[in-house]
Amino acid sequence: MSRLASHPRRDAIRLELRRNRVLSEMDAAAWDDLEPRLEVADYRKGDLLVDQGATDMEQVFVLQGILKRVAANAEGKEMILRFAAETDMDTFYAAWRLEKPAPYRIVAVTNTRVAKLPMPRWIEFLERHPRVRNRFELEVMKLISEVLTHTITLHLLDATGRLASFQRRQQDCLGRIPNKELASYLNLAPETYSRLKQRGASRP
Repeated sequence: MSRLASHPRRDAIRLELRRNRVLSEMDAAAWDDLEPRLEVADYRKGDLLVDQGATDMEQVFVLQGILKRVAANAEGKEMILRFAAETDMDTFYAAWRLEKPAPYRIVAVTNTRVAKLPMPRWIEFLERHPRVRNRFELEVMKLISEVLTHTITLHLLDATGRLASFQRRQQDCLGRIPNKELASYLNLAPETYSRLKQRGASRP
C-alpha cells in the first residue's frame, strides 16, 4: 500500500479515478484536497478489505478488478449483496453516520486495485466540498436501492429471471465473476447456474 502521490503508476491512477462516478465531476480544488489523503492498495482474489463488525471503516474506490459486499447472519450463513467494478465504489457511510460497526465485509473477487481512505477523513473531505457530498450521497442512495432490488429479485423471480436481471444491471461484470460467486449471489446451486449459462450460450 502506498500514497497516491508516490505510487509509480500515479498518473494512470489519476485518470482511473477521474472516471469514477462519484469523483468524475470534481473541480481542481477538490482534487487537490483529496489526492494527498488517498492510499493505493492491491489485493489478491479472496483478500479481505474490511471485515463485518469492524469499527475502522474505509471509503473504497475501485480502480481495477471486482469487489463484493458480503453479509453473514449469526449462524454464519452468507449473502452476497452486490459487486463493484471499475468506476464504482463501496462505502460504510451509513454505518459510520449511525455510529454502528460495519454491517458487511468487503472482499476481492478478482485481483483488485483500489484507492481508499479512512471514513473519518472522507467525511471531513465531504464537509468541505458540498457538491461532492451531494453527488456521493446520491450514489449511496443508489447502492441502497440496488441491494434492495437484488433482495426482492431473489424472492420474486425464478432462476432464469434472476440471471437475466443481473445481466441487465451489471454488464461491467459479465464474464468476469467466477461461476461459484455468481451462483451464490443469485442464490442458485452451482449446477443450476451452469445449466442456465449453457442454455444461454447455445441460443442463436
